[in-house]
Order: sequence, then structure tokens, then C-alpha cells
Amino acid sequence: MFCDICGKNAATVHLTEIIDNQMNELHLCEECARKKSEEMEQQFGLSDLLAGMAELGKPVKEKEAVHAKCANCGLTYADFKKIGRLGCGECYDAFRKYLGPLLKRIHGSNQHVGKVPGKSARVVKPKTNDLQDLRTKLQLAVEVEAFEEAAKIRDQIKEIEQKQAKEAQEK
Repeated sequence: MFCDICGKNAATVHLTEIIDNQMNELHLCEECARKKSEEMEQQFGLSDLLAGMAELGKPVKEKEAVHAKCANCGLTYADFKKIGRLGCGECYDAFRKYLGPLLKRIHGSNQHVGKVPGKSARVVKPKTNDLQDLRTKLQLAVEVEAFEEAAKIRDQIKEIEQKQAKEAQEK
């Protein structure tokens, strides 16, 4: 396939652009794709994305956020919005109340639960039969779409609940 930009017979990258509700498909060689990527980043960088997402919903007062500053590295929240990166590990604490809503919008949650490779990954079996632990494992199994494992955990929960109900009746 030929590259739509330079005409070489080496198009290996296929890019779909949607501009003003118009879809445009480009077939590019690696060199032209690299150049196009650089152009796109200059037009719309990561810092712009983060700043835009931080603006959505405005969960905190803007005046309050403008004055937030990391005591360790001196980075301000406004600087973070411009560059899209935190200055040090202490910034997470300094900007905690502003980052929480932002991370929730980006990732769907502001609590890290770890990565599990693939949908068929097995969820670690609980070492105890603690109901709260089992419910947490069940939720994680459902989130990673390990439905067979989730069904086993659900059955363990039902078994423990039935056993507890039976013991309560006997008392």
C-alpha cells in the first residue's frame, strides 16, 4: 500500500482522523507517521488534555487551586496544568484534593487496584474466609471479567452466609 503523504510503497500505519465530524483515513509509512505524530502532539499535547480534564466539572474552587503549591519542589497547581506532570512525590499530597477528581475522570476510579494481564487472568484466592475479603475479591474478579472465578467466590460467600444464618438460628 502506498503512503498518502510521500507516495512510497511502504504504508504500514493506518490513521483515522475525525475533524469536524468528517472521517479521514490516512495510510502512512513509518517516517510520515512519526512526523504526523509530532505535529499532532504540538497541536494537542498531554498537558492540554490534562488541563482540559481538570477543567471539567470544576470540583474545587478555582481560586483555591491557583494558590496550591508543593512545599517540597515549589510546583504550583497552575504549573501542573500547563506541563501535565508533577514535580516530585510530595506533589501527590500537596494536590491530593485536586488530583482525586481528575484521576477519577481519567481512569474511572481514584483508587489503584493493580493490573491483571488479560481477561482470563486468575484472581488470587483469599487466604481467609472473611466475608469482606471475599466480597472485595468478587468485585475485583468482576472488574477484570474473570467470571468463572467470580462465580466460585460468589458461591463461597453464599456458603459462609448460609452457615452463619444456620448458626444464628441454632442459638
